[in-house]
Amino acid sequence: MSMLVSSIGQGLLWAILGVALFLTFRILNFPDMTVEGTFPLGAATAVTAISHGMSPLMATALAFVTGALAGLITGLLYTKGKIPILLAGILVMTACLSVNLRIMGGANVSLLGKQTVFSSHFLQSLPKYFDSVYVGLLMIIIVTILLILFLQTNLGQAFIVTGDNPVMARSFGINTDNMTIMGLMLSNGLIGLGGALISQNNGYADINMGIGIIVIALASIIIGEVVFGELTLNQRLVAVTLGSILYRFVLLIVLQLGFSTNDLNLLSAIILAICLMLPNLSKSLKLDHVIMKGVENNGTK
Repeated sequence: MSMLVSSIGQGLLWAILGVALFLTFRILNFPDMTVEGTFPLGAATAVTAISHGMSPLMATALAFVTGALAGLITGLLYTKGKIPILLAGILVMTACLSVNLRIMGGANVSLLGKQTVFSSHFLQSLPKYFDSVYVGLLMIIIVTILLILFLQTNLGQAFIVTGDNPVMARSFGINTDNMTIMGLMLSNGLIGLGGALISQNNGYADINMGIGIIVIALASIIIGEVVFGELTLNQRLVAVTLGSILYRFVLLIVLQLGFSTNDLNLLSAIILAICLMLPNLSKSLKLDHVIMKGVENNGTK
């Protein structure tokens, strides 16, 4: 039972990353590699700030700001510097490695004996692992509702149109460069926020904790889409959270089968690859079924 609760809590916390990546990967329609740098950047910022006496809530908010700044730099490199988005993200991600070492003063920082957002008396009184469920559920509800409200505004609609058809968006007078920069800032700010929360839940920040993050975030998106099918935009945001929880359940099952935790990145990549292939496999099977049915019908005539 405790393992299931832990998986739900982890799924809710990591869902913030899935929702954040959804903004760039699905709405703006391009891959942003910056996330592998902004996740540990948010963690490093929050943990270092807390260890120097800042309140956990302020430190978490500061992590959002630093993540957004990294997204701003990626956006400027892409829109103003005319660097391809994939390369711009890699450049900022690489730079974040040195920035994170500067912030932490080393490869990792522990929160042992420090107050975090999980240290309140109320959360400590809950059964084991329920603190992550409570904080994760509260945060993902707030983030999802705010994003839904934002996407329904004129600015949010302009952001969506920029991803759907940049040429048409520019013909309507929308500054697509500004929309792209805003999307990258918002997405990476949320990634930094997720890094801050997960590092506080883990009790430490590490320079290598960003490796494979984009695969985990993508898995939440793809699993949600594969399992729940055709949905509205608002429903897809909710599906990302459910996909994140399902992904954690899948990892739990795999680990229970005897695999090592060292294999998690490999398993994540395999799970994502399977989920990406499922829609095409399903279409192929349906097509084969239609062809066979047609052959049978012709044979009976």
